[in-house]
Amino acid sequence: MKATAELQIVPIGDGVSVREEITRVVELLQGHDFVLETHASGTNIEGELAAILAAVGEIHEALHRDGSIRLVSYLKLETRTDKTPTLAGKRLQAPGRISPG
Repeated sequence: MKATAELQIVPIGDGVSVREEITRVVELLQGHDFVLETHASGTNIEGELAAILAAVGEIHEALHRDGSIRLVSYLKLETRTDKTPTLAGKRLQAPGRISPG
């Protein structure tokens, strides 16, 4: 089953900067057959649902092996039965700034 997801991994107790851990997360995700879009607060993923769920487990295992003591992940998933969900289908039609009312 195809899915889209937003994943945020938060290493806790590793100091102020988590750049090294997040770089590792992106490297691990790139090892899969996913469409990825990184952004300031996480990564958008398009792929097979089972592969996305397995990747989250792999990420936790790898970061713990690398020395992270505590990890919290936030995962939002979308699956559909009427059509295949894609990241491209989620983009706003008109790029640019959204101005308040």
